Amino acid sequence: MKKVTIGQEVTTQPKKIKPMIGHETRTQRWGYFFVAPFVVVFCTFNLWPTLNTFLLSFSDQRGFSNELNFIGLTNFSRLITDKFFWGALGNTFIIWGVNFAPQLGLALLFSIWLSDLRLDLAGKNLFRAIVYMPNLLTAASVAMLFRSLFGYGGPAVAPANQFLGALGIRATFMVDGVPQFNANGEVIREAFNFFRSVAFSRGLVAFIQWWMWYGYTMILLMAGITSIPTSLYEAALVDGATSRQTTWHITLPLLRPVMLYILVTSAIGGMQMFDIPLMLTNGFGDPNNKIRTTTVYQYNQAFGRGGTNNYSYGATVSVGIFLVTIALALFIFFFLQDRSELKKQKGDKV
Repeated sequence: MKKVTIGQEVTTQPKKIKPMIGHETRTQRWGYFFVAPFVVVFCTFNLWPTLNTFLLSFSDQRGFSNELNFIGLTNFSRLITDKFFWGALGNTFIIWGVNFAPQLGLALLFSIWLSDLRLDLAGKNLFRAIVYMPNLLTAASVAMLFRSLFGYGGPAVAPANQFLGALGIRATFMVDGVPQFNANGEVIREAFNFFRSVAFSRGLVAFIQWWMWYGYTMILLMAGITSIPTSLYEAALVDGATSRQTTWHITLPLLRPVMLYILVTSAIGGMQMFDIPLMLTNGFGDPNNKIRTTTVYQYNQAFGRGGTNNYSYGATVSVGIFLVTIALALFIFFFLQDRSELKKQKGDKV
């Protein structure tokens, strides 16, 4: 806007808009052309499947039938009272909690050590690369590797049983909880069936998740720490602050945004645990369905072996997972929100 002074009055005149020439118009059209492939791929493989999932959750489609009858909230009323869904949700929270707590703790410890100006450890880049390497492997291949390591089939087949057998450690052969004896009155020994144990199976899934992702978490935390101005650490060092004090009063408070991002993305990933629990078990989350996560349950309902191919209820389970994930993310965001900033904003409004 251009100001024009006339006596004591001040008026404004709108600035003339330069008309767009043909060359600029053609350039903008090329921009749409380059953006179009992403928009097409996103709408085809992301937006439409998401909308179709919500659409199916209100229908009764099964198998390869083309009939799509809307039944309202019938599927959601079933989901609320579905003990198998809530059991799978509980399994998911347990496995995610057992995995995430040591993952975040160890990643935070390593990131602080490798970023400490006082320690100045040698070979930091090599260590970061080694720790991050498991994240480059596919989860399915890692699950098959651990399944073969702890498989049941005798000491000559499973490396874990082979090692324990060499040490003279064997399991007791039992039938209906009763130990069995041979003709000489000796207890019959056999290889360990690790995947018959709920605690071991859950622990192994949590360990694989931790082993594959704690390097990625450490890289994110190190990036957050390196973004903190070094002048703060130097000033604390001059004032005589210890490493523990600088970590507690400088590093952790300023890592709040990164911690929030890690918690939310880890919660989303935890709610989507699928390949490792599916590949380590028989596809149904055994033993006793204690390894069956929400996505495994959703897969069993819609596509699993022996299922009813109930696509509509599988879509309903997916929507339920989506709602639980949103609620969990909002809870984490509220829990990690900076209370001092909120109080300051309320004080400024008053």
